[in-house]
Amino acid sequence: MKYTEEMILHSPSGYCMPFEEENNKEVTLSTGYGEQQDALTGETYFHHGITFNAHHRPLVAVASGTVSGIGNDKGRGLYLIIRYGKYEVTYAGLSNLFVRFGQAVKAGQTVAVSGNDLYMEVSFAGEELNPIEFLTMLYGNIQALRKAGHEAAYEFVGFDGEMKTKYDRDKEEIEELMIRFLPVYMRDLLLGEYIVPEYTEQSLRNVFSTGAAKNYFFETMPSMANPLGIGSRALPLASKVQNLLIGDFLNYLALRHNVYLSTLDEEVKKNFTPRQ
Repeated sequence: MKYTEEMILHSPSGYCMPFEEENNKEVTLSTGYGEQQDALTGETYFHHGITFNAHHRPLVAVASGTVSGIGNDKGRGLYLIIRYGKYEVTYAGLSNLFVRFGQAVKAGQTVAVSGNDLYMEVSFAGEELNPIEFLTMLYGNIQALRKAGHEAAYEFVGFDGEMKTKYDRDKEEIEELMIRFLPVYMRDLLLGEYIVPEYTEQSLRNVFSTGAAKNYFFETMPSMANPLGIGSRALPLASKVQNLLIGDFLNYLALRHNVYLSTLDEEVKKNFTPRQ
């Protein structure tokens, strides 16, 4: 098929390749698209997709889309189909799924885990495509956005909403302070030179107990960015945790380094007794 302007994939959430490359775990293409020859019988057959050696690898959505098919049959095993505009991408031979039929997905959102291999098919407006050509176009989109200074690829999406904290207006200043002081903050915690206030510790315990009781954890595929696998239901709880952790970091800066946010009221500063 010849690619036309109509076939440009538009995605508000950006673009992402189907899986992450991991150190010392190279993914190789075991069977390409098109006419193939059976290694045992010598007979030729047409392979309608491509197959990767991708042993139990997390798979993600490549753009903004909707889950349009889920099933399990003898030929494909457990499979998942996601529609991206007029494109449909099929992942087959899966070992697990993390999405439901009709669910909206974003670029980089973990949707499944491959089995011993990953079989992939792509179609546009019902017409079969070589998946390699689709992946090449996808990679080109990612590189083009990066060169234009935009974030094009996302790794794992943990939430469907935006997490708010009471420190949002000071976000840039707090991030600068973390670059300067976070390593010594962690060191002082480890060595016991700074002790987290009892109120903060107990509040964190209460928050995590509430989350466990309400089954907030492991709603989605855990990742480095979201190790507890929490979803949108847990956003208020996650915001409380963020408030407590940021607040403790700022408390440490005041007590140990006599450093305060520039927006902090002078009366509030008087409540701290910095350690010399």
